[in-house]
Amino acid sequence: MPDQRNPIRGSERVPLFGARVLGPADPSERLEVTIHVRPRSGEAFAAMAKELITGRSARGNAHMTHEEFEQVHGADPRDLEKVEAFARMHRLAVVARDVARRAVVLAGTVGDLSEAFGVTLQSYEHAGGTYRGRVGSVHVPDELKDIVEGVFGLDDRPQAKPHFRLRGTQGNVQWHGVGNSFTPPALAKLYEFPGGATGSGQCIGIVELGGGYRPADLTTYFSDLNIAPVPQIDAVSVDHGKNRPTGSANGPDGEVMLDIEVAGAIAPGAKLAVYFAPNTDRGFLDAITTAIHDKTNKPSIISISWGGPESAWTQQAMQAFDQAFQAAAALGVTVCCAAGDNGASDGVNDGQPHVDFPASSPFVLACGGTRVQASGASISNETVWNDGPSGGATGGGVSRIFAKPTWQSSANVPSTGGPTGGRGVPDVAGDADPATGYDVRVDGVDTVIGGTSAVAPLWAGMIALVNQLKGRSVGYLNPKLYATPGSFHDITEGNNDGFTARPGWDACTGLGSPIGSKLTGLL
Repeated sequence: MPDQRNPIRGSERVPLFGARVLGPADPSERLEVTIHVRPRSGEAFAAMAKELITGRSARGNAHMTHEEFEQVHGADPRDLEKVEAFARMHRLAVVARDVARRAVVLAGTVGDLSEAFGVTLQSYEHAGGTYRGRVGSVHVPDELKDIVEGVFGLDDRPQAKPHFRLRGTQGNVQWHGVGNSFTPPALAKLYEFPGGATGSGQCIGIVELGGGYRPADLTTYFSDLNIAPVPQIDAVSVDHGKNRPTGSANGPDGEVMLDIEVAGAIAPGAKLAVYFAPNTDRGFLDAITTAIHDKTNKPSIISISWGGPESAWTQQAMQAFDQAFQAAAALGVTVCCAAGDNGASDGVNDGQPHVDFPASSPFVLACGGTRVQASGASISNETVWNDGPSGGATGGGVSRIFAKPTWQSSANVPSTGGPTGGRGVPDVAGDADPATGYDVRVDGVDTVIGGTSAVAPLWAGMIALVNQLKGRSVGYLNPKLYATPGSFHDITEGNNDGFTARPGWDACTGLGSPIGSKLTGLL
């Protein structure tokens, strides 16, 4: 390795568990990478994040415009020019640059990119298929060592999983009661979501890492719920991702349709912008930053139902995602993330508790899961969702990466995750048990789906209603929610095989499930 090469902090990779090397990656294969650079002023960006996390922004309830954010916290154009000069030196093409997203997209061959970033790319085989991967760090020359904070796309392993659980097909579903399942509007009534609003004037951004939707299914679904016209839905391509239905409800189509149908049924007047990207760390990050800085659709809420345990992520990725969520908070965009469906272990088989990312970022609203039983128009019982190892359970616990934020100082977060304690997950909850799940339609079949994947669009839909009624975006909610915990159904029964529900906040269902009428007044 030449002396002038510097490893990017936190870029280290190891092979996926059980993966074996098939051989060198094809040096002539062409691919794209996204270079993530520092903000224009690191001090100003850090000061903004501190104000947001404490709920003491000098701007009060006013949010930055996209233009203001780009000018103050975007990339320095001179930094982007240095990245472009580096690209030309290594026979790499500049595909795009974006000041607000602080990103430069480069294209080139495996051979040229490997030489440019000091990596060895190989082909790997693992239980889920094959991927192009690397071991160790990504490197940059001296002139970029203080500028580049991350390089994404060299390694294309699958990064995240959808957090939904399929209960099974139901044939010709009668929408107003399939066993113990619910339509999204029925749950909205149980949770007292505000009436007199449809989400008009709002846009909900939905991030998807595979699969797709069929317009005919959506027309049928919303028609059966007496929702007309069908909500406006636009597919946005990120990193060449597309709306590509697979034909299987067990695959990513189940996630895509669940997200669209839950959010669209609760806030049918809102526009839904669905950002399709490849399931890689690059695709995931680019979808999020594209949605946050989208000046055309301008989402006021973003729903994310994909994720993975913190231990599966590189430090450079978690830092880039977290900074993106800080940008969302500054712009008044609420980000709702599913907390995971594998209990306190988050699917890691090391006997230790783990939490899911990106739900563990303190700048998102982490959404856990419950089991709901209703009597008429009221909730008769609500407990922690836990159907055992095979049936799934709500994620929740304490982050090992992110420190406990100011607004959780009185939440009695367990003292795990580091010497000073970590960020507790989740923040809020909602119905997620497939046994009391959501009536949906996927690939021509009526079925019932649960999982914390459903809770993120559930909350996103409610926030769209509140935004319409308030005439502005409520934005980053966490400090306000923790300051007034009486706006929730407090879940005090059940566990997630690591943590137990209790009065107040807990690492199963957070503050609890929503009482929409009270939250509307609070926000």
